[in-house]
Formats: sequence, structure tokens, C-alpha cells
Amino acid sequence: MLDLIILSIHFFICILISIAIWRGPKDVDLHSSSTETAETGPDGLVCIGKEENIKKSGRITAKINGREIVVFYHEGKFHALDSRCYHEGGPLCRGEIEDINGQACIVCPWHKFKITLETGEGLYEGINPLEPSPTPQWQSKGVKQRTHKVTIDNGNVYVCPPDLSVSFDSDYFAEKYKKGGEAAIGK
Repeated sequence: MLDLIILSIHFFICILISIAIWRGPKDVDLHSSSTETAETGPDGLVCIGKEENIKKSGRITAKINGREIVVFYHEGKFHALDSRCYHEGGPLCRGEIEDINGQACIVCPWHKFKITLETGEGLYEGINPLEPSPTPQWQSKGVKQRTHKVTIDNGNVYVCPPDLSVSFDSDYFAEKYKKGGEAAIGK
């Protein structure tokens, strides 16, 4: 009987820990020193922070018209993407950057989907059935993640607001999180 009680308590504690991990901290960027407040600059560009601050932290999140984006500084270049993964809305700001066939990719921390920083292409490893190669190779799913143009001027980093006349898979989660975060999608 004592074993059953201990097992039940252990099970209950595991459930509580799982819930705490699942809920996680809200609006926290583990890799940057702060989340910048965006300000509108010349030509409709939005200033999201100081160049040196972003270079030091390697990444930063900002909101443009309510839409959360993440800006990465990697190997001497700035890249901006929607902050939420096109697959299921994972927080890309918490992902690691990996080199895949010479392309810098962000790896979504939730399901390990790989997205190129430069173009927003989703990559997967697979075998081409038309080639007799038994070795899986990296292939493109096409552009899935919205990227944003980054401009540097006088030590400030500016991002161009998105052109919503063209849609991307990541738009779904960008809008869901814009309209109420995790509550909007039932998490």
C-alpha cells in the first residue's frame, strides 16, 4: 500500500513539473538582454534597437504593428523573421542556429524544424526517390517563414514592416499570437 501512495505522489509531482515546463515563462527571450520597443523611422522602417546591442546579444525580439519578429546577428549579418515557427508556432527566439550545407538555419526548439535565416525556407532531410542514393540529403520545402528586410543606419537597426499582400505559412501563428498569445490557440 505504501508503494502505491509513493507511486501516486511521484506521478502527481511529474504532472506538476510537466505543466510548469509546458506553460513556461511568458515573453522571455533567453538570448537577448531585452525586448526592444519598436519606433518608426525614415521611409516607414521600424527601429528595433541599437546595432551594437544586437551584435552583443546575437538576437532580439521586437513587435512591428503588433507582430512579433526576431532579429538574429549571425556571422556578420542581420536576419529578421517572424518570431513564431510556421509549423506549430514554436518560439524561434529560443532556437539554436545550425549550419546546414553552408546555410545558417534556426532550429525550432519545439519540433526541431529547420528554417534558413536568409530566405525562410523550410529544410528537411530526405531521400529523392528518383535518384538511387541511399543517403538522405537536405531538401527544401519552399519558403515557409516570413523574412523581413533589415537596414542599418547610424548605428540603429531598422526592419521593414511586412508586405501582407504575399502570404507565408508563418503568418497563421504570427496573427494568432498577435491576437492574444497562447490563449488564442488554446494553450
